[in-house]
Amino acid sequence: MPRTARSWASLEGKLFATVLIAVALGTCIPFGLLKLGAEPVLAWSAGLLFALVLAFALLRPLTRNLNRALQSLEGGLLNFRDGDFSISLALNRHDQLGNLADLYNEVGEILRRERAHIHQRELLLDTVIQSSPLALLLVDQGEHIIYANTSARHLLHGGKALQGHLLQQVFPHCPPEIAQAIEQQRDGLISYLDGESSQTLHISNSTFVLNSQRHRLILLREMTRELTRAEVQVWKKVIRLISHELNNSLAPISSMAHSGKLLSEKMLPDNQHAQQLAGVFDVIADRCRHLTEFTQGYARFAKLPAPACEEVSWHKLVARLQPLHPFTLQGELPSRPGYFDAAQIEQALLNLLKNAAESGSEQKDITLRIETDAHGQLLTVADRGAGMSDRVLQQALLPFYSTKPQGVGLGLALCREIADAHGGRIRLHNRSDGGLQVSIWLPWAPQA
Repeated sequence: MPRTARSWASLEGKLFATVLIAVALGTCIPFGLLKLGAEPVLAWSAGLLFALVLAFALLRPLTRNLNRALQSLEGGLLNFRDGDFSISLALNRHDQLGNLADLYNEVGEILRRERAHIHQRELLLDTVIQSSPLALLLVDQGEHIIYANTSARHLLHGGKALQGHLLQQVFPHCPPEIAQAIEQQRDGLISYLDGESSQTLHISNSTFVLNSQRHRLILLREMTRELTRAEVQVWKKVIRLISHELNNSLAPISSMAHSGKLLSEKMLPDNQHAQQLAGVFDVIADRCRHLTEFTQGYARFAKLPAPACEEVSWHKLVARLQPLHPFTLQGELPSRPGYFDAAQIEQALLNLLKNAAESGSEQKDITLRIETDAHGQLLTVADRGAGMSDRVLQQALLPFYSTKPQGVGLGLALCREIADAHGGRIRLHNRSDGGLQVSIWLPWAPQA
């Protein structure tokens, strides 16, 4: 639009044009009346009155539209103040008010996009926090819980809602070690009993000011799996070192024993002392062989390969296990095939069934139950033996730990290593009516 046209279309241009028209027409009235012989004062008074009435008549539509536009802008700004950016102004004007309405609509669109973007980011952040294994609590200065994620609810309140509760109201529902650490605002590692297994958490406390109020952020991180993995790695390094040194010594000793036996037979044929000496060399060779097999067992634990997971028929797995260590199958086998490394899980189950058979339990009381759900697979071996003491339960999964006279302490440790390699876990607990129950849980998709 040209400058001249744009200026006349502006609000000032319309007002000026309206007044100019009213004045021009108003001045025509006195001149007409003077020609007709009217008094000058009356003529000019009549012209002024006519100009005023005409100006009012011409300005009224303009002011009415102006009032409507201003009311629309006022309503829109009130919506902005209330946080509602969904209203747009439909003012079909070509003046400053029209430009102002267009600018209002542009700002509203920008604010709508920004709010939608912020809302999506808040949803994403909340989803990440709720899905995190890290338990998170946000407490205000009045010790009221104003935010808690899913992990915190399960750890501290049995899965129930925490928001709005006082922090002290939660303490009776969680392990006393955790409650004491939160109350004392401690930072560091804490251990507690979950059933009959020991668990380790790392707790941290931090304070900050939000909306002029002091808030406290409590973070609880499950460290049992990380510490267990670090512990197993240390054991593996020790085992590899010992195996290497023993193999370096056993191989020449076994060779020298064999050579010594042959030499004694040649030097002292058909001699009683030669036979005794050959027996000594046989004992040395036998012990070397036993130690070699012993260290190879540990070496296999230290060099467990990554699981090669595939679909496995439960019927075939049970059929392979049954002749080796008989057991009673509890319940029906799942229709959905298992998904894991068949050789490793079969070895783990054989170890558990062997332990059950050596626990003093009768064969008919040794059971295997296989269950699946949307999250994973649960394999449970139970017996009616003597069970385990609390001290043994806490150390049963450690390498080298065994309560058997001839045990090497690798069976349960290997089971734990296999479960961890699949991204699962193993749990041991005494049955209330006697015996031990060992459960291996495996996810459908192996996790690092």
